[in-house]
Amino acid sequence: MPLEDRDPVRQRGQRVNGEVSGTPGLGGTGDPPLRDTPAPDGSGTEAMAEGRDPGPALGDRDVSAGGAPQQAGQHEEALMTELSELVQKVVKSSSWWERHGVDIGILACSFLLLPAGFLCLRSAQAIPFLVGVLTLGVVHHTLTVKGSHLASHNALTESKSWGKVWAIFFIELCSAFTAEQGTYNHVKIHHGYTNVIGLGDSSTWKLPFLNRYVYMFIAPLAVPIITPLVALDLLRNVEWKVALRTLCCMFLGLYCHYWLLLHVSGFQSPWSTLLCMLLTRSLLAHPYIHVNIFQHIGLPMFAADRKPKRIHLMSLGVLNLPRNALLDWSFGHSLISCHVEHHLFPSLSDNMCLKIKPIVSQYLKQKKLPYNEDTYASRLRLFLQRYEELMVHAPPITELVGIQ
Repeated sequence: MPLEDRDPVRQRGQRVNGEVSGTPGLGGTGDPPLRDTPAPDGSGTEAMAEGRDPGPALGDRDVSAGGAPQQAGQHEEALMTELSELVQKVVKSSSWWERHGVDIGILACSFLLLPAGFLCLRSAQAIPFLVGVLTLGVVHHTLTVKGSHLASHNALTESKSWGKVWAIFFIELCSAFTAEQGTYNHVKIHHGYTNVIGLGDSSTWKLPFLNRYVYMFIAPLAVPIITPLVALDLLRNVEWKVALRTLCCMFLGLYCHYWLLLHVSGFQSPWSTLLCMLLTRSLLAHPYIHVNIFQHIGLPMFAADRKPKRIHLMSLGVLNLPRNALLDWSFGHSLISCHVEHHLFPSLSDNMCLKIKPIVSQYLKQKKLPYNEDTYASRLRLFLQRYEELMVHAPPITELVGIQ
């Protein structure tokens, strides 16, 4: 949604088509904590507490006209507390099926579709073969994106021990990534410092040496290759026992996929098998990359020492896309149409984020807070038109003034 003049937002620069542009506030867009900061023990599955600022109070002060930052901060905390109480009532009145069962059922159905997918690939006819590719591709992204995301937030279970098991299974075995570093980078950094420059500003998704068309339409095909390579690099930041476990899980997951294609689907050569693995694992890589940049980049970014309180940070810096049956199933509501709700209450499952969506949207609009929504096609056009500004140059810094 455009930032209108009445919104308490001041940009260091200009606004073009309702988005932020201007002189970069920092010299670079690197994200050093994502690679250089080791994940603390036990961080792999610890979910953020609902309604609380998930990150350390790193310069967490409010900038208010009239010299009353403390009063402004108290007002924002009161808003977050009130919204949390409304959401908590819904959560407490929901059944286990609503809190966890619906999403577990989707993941279970995906597992049950695996045999059909591998068997369809045995066919010499084009249509059954394509059905097999589509089935395995959707199942792969459901397990690796939806499953890994829910597991990283411990949203599949109320047990921390089982949460860690699911995180290892979905992130390491299915996704060929590292659970500790992946969860730390996503939960502690991205959620703790959403749209804070140099921390959770989504700059790790930027590849400024690629032009817009290569990045948006060709580079996503390399995601299945890049993912385990990045994981291997991140393993330098964990202890050797964790690294060994991760390597074993990654190898087991990749080898099982390879073995099933050879012995169940009937592929004859290693190269055709590897090509099919790449095809199925990159089937939805394009929307995966697009969604990750559409929902944060181009929205207000903040300096670490002047970031607003949680409710303003998430309402300004997060965007919802419309519902889409395929992406809702394979990525989950919290990554598509309920991303604002997910950032405000990250420990809730996809189904619960969908359930609280009317409450959150109505509350933010009643309090005159932003509730950003846009279509996939609109964001795609925006990024193609302003690729250098959004994906190459450092983002402008947003300052909040006059919060009442």
